[in-house]
Amino acid sequence: MVNVKKKRVNTSYFVILLTLATLISCKTNQKNVYEIEGKRININEQYPTDVAIENFIAPYRKHINNDLDSILAFNPVTQEKSTGKWQTNIGNLFAETTLELSNPIFNKREHKNIDFCLLNHGGIRSIIPQGNVTTRTAFEIMPFENSVIVVGLSGKEVKTLAAYFLKEKKPHPLAGLTIFTDKEESQIIDLSVNGKPIDETKTYYIATSDYLANGGDNMNFFRDSSIKYDLDYKLRNLFIDYFKKTDTIPNITTERVIIK
Repeated sequence: MVNVKKKRVNTSYFVILLTLATLISCKTNQKNVYEIEGKRININEQYPTDVAIENFIAPYRKHINNDLDSILAFNPVTQEKSTGKWQTNIGNLFAETTLELSNPIFNKREHKNIDFCLLNHGGIRSIIPQGNVTTRTAFEIMPFENSVIVVGLSGKEVKTLAAYFLKEKKPHPLAGLTIFTDKEESQIIDLSVNGKPIDETKTYYIATSDYLANGGDNMNFFRDSSIKYDLDYKLRNLFIDYFKKTDTIPNITTERVIIK
């Protein structure tokens, strides 16, 4: 009798523990909802006068201006986009610089070389005046957050690109590609990439901006390409890097469109 009673007691404990364990395992995790409140503090409440506001921001402005006005290079000739029918000195500089600094990155990552560069004339937002070139200069000529994209096009698609160039009649920054046209400047006679005739079966790699790679300025040949590489390199930073390593900015006047 004693043994039977003892077993019944132990069995009861077991049932209770099993029930508790089941309830605990079935319990859902409780999620807490927190409310975060924020408010806008008007600077005029803390600094009610113009003088007080100016004194508050002056140290920050001074620090930023010191960075922006640091001299990086010297420019002997004013560079601007308004002078030149098919090419401008600043456009040539834009394209040559982009090609020069982008290719080592592309080559290291993809073990390929960039063949030429095409940017857009409207993307140049300021001149580079004669005199000292600073970090501020880079922000003025390229105020946007555009990055370098490398797009792959067949030789046949490059011909479409060249036809677009002639039709637009704008000095878009171009480097590495030479377009030979007739006296009416409307028909393509020949194309060469880095001095070599175009090969329709070859894939050419073109450095451009993310804006154009997405079809900006109606450059649909870039948009429609399935071959794209993002170098994660902002054009403005690229120009700053170029200015830092260059003592005197060159005045590049090489012709990109040659009339036969």
